[in-house]
Amino acid sequence: MDWNSDYITDLIARALQENERVDAASASAIASANSAASGRIIARQEMVVAGLPLATKVFSVFDSRMRVETLAQDGAVVDSGQELLRLRGTVAAILTGQRTALFFLEWLSGIATLTHSYVLEVAGSGAKICCTQKTTPGLRMLEQYAVGAGGGSNPGAGSVQIMRITVSHIAVAGGVKAALDYAHAYAALRMQPQAMTAYEAVGSIPNAQEANSLSIRVEVRNELELREAVASGADWVTLKNLASAEVRSFVALARSIRSDCIVEVAGDIALQDAREYAETGPDFLAVAALTRSAPRASVRLLVDGIGET
Repeated sequence: MDWNSDYITDLIARALQENERVDAASASAIASANSAASGRIIARQEMVVAGLPLATKVFSVFDSRMRVETLAQDGAVVDSGQELLRLRGTVAAILTGQRTALFFLEWLSGIATLTHSYVLEVAGSGAKICCTQKTTPGLRMLEQYAVGAGGGSNPGAGSVQIMRITVSHIAVAGGVKAALDYAHAYAALRMQPQAMTAYEAVGSIPNAQEANSLSIRVEVRNELELREAVASGADWVTLKNLASAEVRSFVALARSIRSDCIVEVAGDIALQDAREYAETGPDFLAVAALTRSAPRASVRLLVDGIGET
């Protein structure tokens, strides 16, 4: 993640704008312009940390000379009570930035913590945990970053371009094969040929040609659609909201037709069911809860050492 990108800068600016009238006024009423303070951000639970660089940048917006000591790294598992950041700067900067900084840290750490629980649950099965495509508009990059911090995978976050054919596309096209025919025709006209299969590309760093390639991914609901999709050249099939017994037979069927086809199982996969699904043999479990309903982690900011700058 490029924490100095325009995307991050603009996101922080919009977030601060929403809170600034209240937070800035409150800080001005309490602290003088020359007041300085120290602050500590502390975990209030065992959690996987994500978003510390983002929280740091929030405070630096109000005090470019803010001194920050990072005491944990994103992706680390920390205990309740562990210090994550130490700050030294103006009181106004700490008080004005705290709401936004803590929100980002709690939100991203919550996603990372839940992802970590799923990763531990399926360890050794061969299946990787990822989020679904139903991420928050405008915030996908950060949510995928948090999934990665929790030990998950982000197969759709690289440079390889993706064409995802959903059940709606299939309905409009008139069937799975028809939808794939349209997709392949589009790719032939507008894209460079893919240098490797989607299966080979997962986890690799794309070269210039691969960065302009196209991975075609198809959602399927039954055996007929699965057979049609794999036989018609889908690189990736997504099995949505199916029982684990069905998934097992569908994975075996897909691999019998095309051994290099990636199989993803997606939907409302509860933590207690994740192992059962993972052992059916898919490459990925795309868990809707990671970005839809992960509980926010709990952290707090303690301010002390108030003096003059």
